Amino acid sequence: MIEVVSGERCVTCDICVKVCPMDVFDLGPDGVPVIARQDDCQTCFMCEAHCPVDALYVAPFTGPVPAGSRHRDEAALRASGAMGDYRRRVGWGHGRVPGSRLDKNHVFTARLAAAQGAGEPAAR
Repeated sequence: MIEVVSGERCVTCDICVKVCPMDVFDLGPDGVPVIARQDDCQTCFMCEAHCPVDALYVAPFTGPVPAGSRHRDEAALRASGAMGDYRRRVGWGHGRVPGSRLDKNHVFTARLAAAQGAGEPAAR
């Protein structure tokens, strides 16, 4: 569930507002999105995945975390690298190799190897 929007990191691009399928955010007076309807969050990670500056943190839980939890402490999340961690894990905006050539999925890598062995271009 969405827990943190960093006003310090946010560049007010509003991408998170646009990609959220449940309309969880409202724009604050300074243009930084605020979590207005946290209970509507589906924990889909779309906002965190699309944030170009890693200003969001979605906790991997289906309900809000308790006050005082490390999942709400922006400084601790930043220090641990958790802000933007989902984006890094899926390879968005962090040096992703085009064509998913670093994919470790055994089905994909077998098909890629077969295509390269046959002299065919790899499917994308």
